[in-house]
Amino acid sequence: MFQIDDKSNVAIYEQIIWKIKELRLRGVLRPGEKLPSVRELSAMIIANPNTVSKAYQELERQGVIETRQGKGTFMAEAMSNMPDPRYRAAIKEQLQRMVIDAIYAGLSLPEIQSWLQEEFEKLGGGKDA
Repeated sequence: MFQIDDKSNVAIYEQIIWKIKELRLRGVLRPGEKLPSVRELSAMIIANPNTVSKAYQELERQGVIETRQGKGTFMAEAMSNMPDPRYRAAIKEQLQRMVIDAIYAGLSLPEIQSWLQEEFEKLGGGKDA
């Protein structure tokens, strides 16, 4: 389904969260689609089941996936808007770090905006895929 970079500075559970969200936005994972079990996914990506479980718990907390008792884990029918102010603040902080790096890399505001627009459109512009 997807690859995990074990050499990355990003924790494996965060990579799983990010990848599942990306696959949903790209339409690879559809609303209501069944996901691999924790054991199946941990075997696929060669990760500790506790790591996969942590990612699934966070995705469920965010409303990205849902667990149905006795049936498994599924993509949520609709994408959550994540009104949690702490989550929004964390995104703003990440964006601030990226802007600082971009400025030091000599990028202009129009370049940054163009790249942001390109990525936003590639992922469906936030519309429910």
